[in-house]
Amino acid sequence: MASPIEKEVGIIKDSSDTPPVYETITNYNHDEKAEAGFWTRMGVTGESFKKRTNRDAENMLNHTLKPRHLHMIAIGGSIGAGFFVGSGSALNRGGPATLLVDFAIMGVMIFNVVYALGELAVMYPVSGGFYTYSTRFIDPSWGFAMGWNYVFQWAIVLPLELVVAGFTVAYWNEEVNVGVWITIFLLAIVFINVFGVLGFAEEEFWSSILKLAAVVIFMIVGLILVLGGGPSNGIYSEYWGARLWYDPGAFKNGFKGVCSVFVTAAFAFSGTELVGLAAAESENPAKALPGAIKQVFWRITLFYIVGLLFVGLLVSSTDERLLGANPFINVAASPFVIAARDAGLIGYDSFMNFIILISVISIGNSGVYGGSRTLTALAEQGYAPKFFAYIDRAGRPLWSTIAILACGLLAYVNLASAGPVVFDWLLALSGLAALFTWGSICLAHIRFRSAWKHQGHTLDEIPFKAVFGVYGSWVGLILIILVLIAQFYTALYPLGNEGKIGTAEDFFKSYLALPVVLLFWVCGYFWKGKAWLRTRDIDVDSGRRPVNWELINATKAEIAAYPAWKRVYYYLF
Repeated sequence: MASPIEKEVGIIKDSSDTPPVYETITNYNHDEKAEAGFWTRMGVTGESFKKRTNRDAENMLNHTLKPRHLHMIAIGGSIGAGFFVGSGSALNRGGPATLLVDFAIMGVMIFNVVYALGELAVMYPVSGGFYTYSTRFIDPSWGFAMGWNYVFQWAIVLPLELVVAGFTVAYWNEEVNVGVWITIFLLAIVFINVFGVLGFAEEEFWSSILKLAAVVIFMIVGLILVLGGGPSNGIYSEYWGARLWYDPGAFKNGFKGVCSVFVTAAFAFSGTELVGLAAAESENPAKALPGAIKQVFWRITLFYIVGLLFVGLLVSSTDERLLGANPFINVAASPFVIAARDAGLIGYDSFMNFIILISVISIGNSGVYGGSRTLTALAEQGYAPKFFAYIDRAGRPLWSTIAILACGLLAYVNLASAGPVVFDWLLALSGLAALFTWGSICLAHIRFRSAWKHQGHTLDEIPFKAVFGVYGSWVGLILIILVLIAQFYTALYPLGNEGKIGTAEDFFKSYLALPVVLLFWVCGYFWKGKAWLRTRDIDVDSGRRPVNWELINATKAEIAAYPAWKRVYYYLF
């Protein structure tokens, strides 16, 4: 029997027990898969590296991701060093109330971004994901810029995460050179990517389970500690409460402190959009993606907001151990680790450090996946050298994956004396990149809705709609613009500079992503010679997924007849 989500988006199932027939523009041709042996499909034979030819030209990637993969990528995939470690620097700069406010604002933004992406991805299933929506609905030159911006973002994140992984292990053993650990973790990521999208998905599935379990355990432990149930050898052995919200206070550094935390919150949410990219390689995006999108709400509210609430209750914003906190250097400055040490919980700090290590490797692996798939899509669109469009018989975008993995070698720069300086600039390149990606998704959704209406279509013709519609995308876009303005302000007048204007170096370390994106945009314009698309020129019909409206309408009637509790459950999960 068809599930409500399957029926809601118009997936047709016949009355027999045979698999459902999905009405989609990407027809899955099984001949080559049937011909290839198991180990070839897994990517471990010489045959697997040969070029794939016997697949639909629109999407030659595998379609092997299960709904469970997409659900876990959505709910736990982007929880990494930005959350576990970067939250410490955010707490130090803004205080516990600022931490909650900024993460909540970014949560509202990313909620609308992911729903806008879900509506577009179900409507137009394309390989390469969201950058193609910028090309189609905004401006081909801007699409070029967003595609390359996204590739560079992940190509830079990979070596940064490898360095963090090395420093994470140094928490236990400082005697081994960090270069040894960089090599080990880089080889581990290479090994995972040998198995293509299935290797990425399985690693993300199990690492997400570990990360979510760790956050849940922390929230339970945090509640006990706040109530004074900690061990007698720790500081939480008597009622702790919200004392840190009064002394040293809920807010720190005033308005500038609020502005300075936004970029850390943005970094912590980076990768959330990967669920839309991964949908192109799922067995059936129309079924799996809407259910996965709904999980984002729970990650934002339960794991980020509640988790950070306990961080702000347990760790003082004036704690000097937070001074080294950032997503790339000092893992010991993680507020999660600090709280465990202060509580006197023997071994719990090492447990949290292990979770941070898993998270870092997970984000590095996501970098290879996101960067390689986008680079392949750029090549297919003629926006990158054609050889990057090569997909082998195991369904791997081979040369794109190798190119992103090669960027991991930049991690060894950290071993040089000038390594920290180089890494500061690499971090500057990636710091705001995600904001431009998210803003483009919202704008593409707004432009799509405008063109949809202009060409005589109605909202009833859209199978999966963003929960707050085009208004949600406007809210998301406006919040992103406000965050960019706030970051511009703190780039000009950095914290700790006594209200004086900063140096050019200070500014570009905070705002380097903007001139880089503008450079890509100019290059795209001169390469393709195309600019802003007029509403009447936007194509909303080609490549659109056909749907069974009779089935959709019957499903809406069925859902309307549910009891109130069941309707609430359906819309939330």
